[in-house]
Amino acid sequence: MLIAPLIVLAVLNAWLEYRSADNVATQQDQHLLALVPLVADSVIGQSGEQPLLMLAPPVEEFLKDRQGSAGYAILDADGKLLHGEAWLAGLPPADSTPEVHSEEHAGATWRVVRQRQPTVFGEVVVAVADSSDPRQQWARSILFRVLLPNLALIAAAAFAVRWAVEQALRPLLALKEAVERRSPRDLSAIDEAASPEEVRPLVDSLNRLFGLVNAQAESQRRFVADAAHQLRTPIAGLQAQVEAWAQEASSRPVEGTLSLPTEQVYKLRSATRRTSQLANQLLALSRADARAMHSQPQLRVDLKALCEDTLESHLDAATARRIDLGLDADPVQVMGHEWLLRELLSNLVDNAVKYTYEGGTVTIRCGRRGGLAFVEVEDDGPGVARDEMPRILERFYRVQGTRGEGNGLGLAIAEEIARVHHSHLQLQPGAGGRGLKVTLSFPA
Repeated sequence: MLIAPLIVLAVLNAWLEYRSADNVATQQDQHLLALVPLVADSVIGQSGEQPLLMLAPPVEEFLKDRQGSAGYAILDADGKLLHGEAWLAGLPPADSTPEVHSEEHAGATWRVVRQRQPTVFGEVVVAVADSSDPRQQWARSILFRVLLPNLALIAAAAFAVRWAVEQALRPLLALKEAVERRSPRDLSAIDEAASPEEVRPLVDSLNRLFGLVNAQAESQRRFVADAAHQLRTPIAGLQAQVEAWAQEASSRPVEGTLSLPTEQVYKLRSATRRTSQLANQLLALSRADARAMHSQPQLRVDLKALCEDTLESHLDAATARRIDLGLDADPVQVMGHEWLLRELLSNLVDNAVKYTYEGGTVTIRCGRRGGLAFVEVEDDGPGVARDEMPRILERFYRVQGTRGEGNGLGLAIAEEIARVHHSHLQLQPGAGGRGLKVTLSFPA
């Protein structure tokens, strides 16, 4: 990438040199054309059949400066030599228009101008020649003035560039070796102070990436540990119940049937439902991880339609407990993940319906408040003490003495979804200080 431009510049330099020589050659032709009438004016008389000359000073200077490479001749109208260089004799021009051309003589290229000129001797043909042709000189000098210096420069540049690149990449190679020597589990930050200044931006980016990967891995480890801990209890209960029935069945091989008390069947159904709900909630919690969702595109979501769908899906459960499940929704749209917001609203309504006293009230709201879009679920149930409110957003935490069965994941999932949408859940007592009001406000 660096040598190629140097070669292009060398070629351009040679071309510019040639153009410069061409301009000088044009000036040379004009100089020779200007000397022709001066040579004609130098004829001041006649001595027999030969012209008598007194060379004009510019002509004498021209011949003196270019001694051995300049010459002139005076020919008669038929091209016969009268005075000067014999090799310049030849066919004369047909008219007074000057002839300019190059001729080879004595191993050199001469620039020759011939033109008919009137003199006191009569009409003659004046020829002026110059072998210092800049074009010819350029052909000899380009090797020494252009090509050889540029080739030497390119060769030196090649070594210099190679050395400079190796020196510049040495810190990067050292960083690459340091990263390669690491264990796959070693995601600790690289010491920026010990890194060369040239690679510190890269080290900073790597440290940020290590931090994100480490946080993701820690989140997964915590999730797996929590899931294993929470699933152990209901599964152990199911296994113990089934083992007890299997032992009882094995003690009555002849009958081939087993009678179960209704209470045990209800307990089994309750344990199965709880296990199924826990598995679904754990899956939802994993999918709602804020770090994993930041790369997913957000779309426009209609909150009013979402609230209406959630009310419809929980209406049967609310009716079974004689709970008045109402909707107070204004049209509003936000940017977000629809399936996550549906999960959030479903968890909030499910918690409200589950823990509100029979005959109570649960209200779903959405709209704009203070210029911000919001969605809210309020109930008039037992509520939560203020000092407990921050903790009920933690995973698997349940307030002591809470009625009914639960896993302590509903609000934790909702809070994780709120983080995905760059917000958080606001917990407040309901109207009149009764119950709980959970609000999610979307950033502007």
